[in-house]
Amino acid sequence: MALPLLRAVVSPKRLIADKAYDAQSLRDWLKSHEVIDTIPSTATRTVPYKRSQIAYRRRNRLECLFGHLENWRRVATRYDRLSCS
Repeated sequence: MALPLLRAVVSPKRLIADKAYDAQSLRDWLKSHEVIDTIPSTATRTVPYKRSQIAYRRRNRLECLFGHLENWRRVATRYDRLSCS
């Protein structure tokens, strides 16, 4: 699912993702397109890949920010009942 999304973006410089995106095919695609990846390795890998701790911390901060915003009622998505439904 990540590859079609990445093809739509104009030449990304870096991809910061979680362990769910730790696939060799994705890493190969990123390497061939000269994209720096910051993806932690899953526990099943015998040799873990290196990742930038600073970049991954920034990702975590952004994820926490979005979590706080989603909990804030005025920003959270609302599913109102419409007359057509």
